[in-house]
Amino acid sequence: MMNTPTATDFIIFGALGDLSQRKLLPSLYDLEKDQLIPPGSRIICLARQASQTDTFRQTTATSLEIHVAEDRFNPQTLQSLLGRISYIQLDFSQSDQYHQLELQLNATTSQQRIFYYATAAEFFGSISQYLSQYNCIDSGSRVVLEKPLGFDRESSAQINEEVSQYFTEQQTYRIDHYLGKETVQNLLALRFANPIFGTQWNQNYISHIEITIAESVGIEGRWSYFDKAGQMRDMVQNHLLQLLALVAMDPPDDLSADSIRDQKVKVLKQLKQITLAEQKDSVVCAQYDSGNNDTELLPGYNSEAGAQGDSDTETFVAIKAEISSWRWAGVPFYLRTGKRMKQKVTQIIVHFKQQPHFIFDPQQRNLASNKLILSLQPNEGVSLQVQTKSPGINNDIQIQPTILDLNFNQEFSGVRTPHAYERLLLEVIKGNQSLFVRRDEIEHAWAWCDNLMQHWDSSEHTLHKSPAGSWGPTESAMIMRKDNRQWFGEN
Repeated sequence: MMNTPTATDFIIFGALGDLSQRKLLPSLYDLEKDQLIPPGSRIICLARQASQTDTFRQTTATSLEIHVAEDRFNPQTLQSLLGRISYIQLDFSQSDQYHQLELQLNATTSQQRIFYYATAAEFFGSISQYLSQYNCIDSGSRVVLEKPLGFDRESSAQINEEVSQYFTEQQTYRIDHYLGKETVQNLLALRFANPIFGTQWNQNYISHIEITIAESVGIEGRWSYFDKAGQMRDMVQNHLLQLLALVAMDPPDDLSADSIRDQKVKVLKQLKQITLAEQKDSVVCAQYDSGNNDTELLPGYNSEAGAQGDSDTETFVAIKAEISSWRWAGVPFYLRTGKRMKQKVTQIIVHFKQQPHFIFDPQQRNLASNKLILSLQPNEGVSLQVQTKSPGINNDIQIQPTILDLNFNQEFSGVRTPHAYERLLLEVIKGNQSLFVRRDEIEHAWAWCDNLMQHWDSSEHTLHKSPAGSWGPTESAMIMRKDNRQWFGEN
């Protein structure tokens, strides 16, 4: 239980949307089950659809039965959570419809207020304005903003500016759910609590780092949104660059939000700009075509449900990035993300340099590099690849790669690993911003991505094709092969 629980009003805009029903409300259920929602808290759900509280509760109960783990689901917790929920029909763009929300909020003025904008970012400014107009925002209020936050740096800055007229930076929580994953938290512990890694986390000992976010699914009915965004805006600007910043940042002074975020901003500012001429060797964009996995045929992007014509939007991006700093001079960061890939996997691979002098069988020299493997999905864990002697009585010492594995589910079998949204919602309740993205982080990330994308309409930019169910186009592998390397796990 929290030490100093404060009764909280959760106000969810877009409560009937996919995010709310699949992630937010199930996460609130888990917090309810673990008695982490402060007593007296309310959940006020808002959406445009006509509905009543009882009907909405029934809809939510059905959704929770699907999306809550079977071993966590029980009628008592369900009824306790549903008892907190009320529903208000509200068109976010109509200011005169906020009066009912005002009455409900101000009926109990002692509540801490958390406004969660699970809507399109185009509504963030007007929602904030109308909340202020109807006296729904006070000095203790907090607002949670979902991605994508804008289409480029200019639009992102505009959205941030509109919201900042009503919420201070200290009240604003920009969410990136990857930052709520257990392995991401463990990255900080591994780096800064263990001298074995901390002293070697630089260009003297690390040869290169790769970060992969691969999705086995396609666009899942989001064609109209995704076709305007593409993989660069959907995944690179936020998730990939946030992981890169955490891997590459210098040690913070402490674990306070701004100490951590100051160091992440420094990394984003140090990212080397990639010119159009350099993109040929450093950037690969592709779109998945029809293909197959082990069980079924898979459609190409332009044959997905909802597709509207012959689109040239990228669904795959691979980038060789560099950071201009003393710590990372000469260390490439290989970034890769795509949809309809061979497997669902998110991982960070830190490749350490080989020994300068190798005393074992020369044919085994290419085996002799250590790798730190941080897995975020489908299963979270950390493993270290080391070299050990092959067992046996042969006089020749033959070495082989051996994995030292920390699987969270096995090592901490009695402790449940919380879902990312569950952790992040709790941090908002507690007022801890360290797992959330500051405004300048987003704008520096957008600036780097905007620089890459500004020439993508030119004739020199190539959109490759790759079969669905693969690891991407062969050109992606060539980014690594030019440096005598290959993506981890690919043979």
